Amino acid sequence: MSRVKGGVVTRRRHKKILKMTKGQWGTKHRLFRRANEAMMKSQWYAYRDRRVRRRELRRLWIARINAAARINGMSYSRLMHALKQANIELDRKVLADIAVRDGATFASLVVLAQQA
Repeated sequence: MSRVKGGVVTRRRHKKILKMTKGQWGTKHRLFRRANEAMMKSQWYAYRDRRVRRRELRRLWIARINAAARINGMSYSRLMHALKQANIELDRKVLADIAVRDGATFASLVVLAQQA
């Protein structure tokens, strides 16, 4: 068996990990083993929090729609049911945006939903 030297490949891999952990504190950006642990943990957090972000944004949209609906004399659940009955197919993201930016349009949507 001939000897295989892997120094170049190992150094390249180490440099890649150390570059990824550049802004970390202490040994997390200096020592490969600690940097690798920190990098794997940070990638796990990033994967998890992409899903958490969607969850939190939906909660924010619902809170905004609820606040605007109550200003117009309706609860969130009744408004959403009435919108479905009226075949107004706007998602929560768009409804929340309308509620924040254009109160008059949101009020007209509430009136349309109440009529249906």
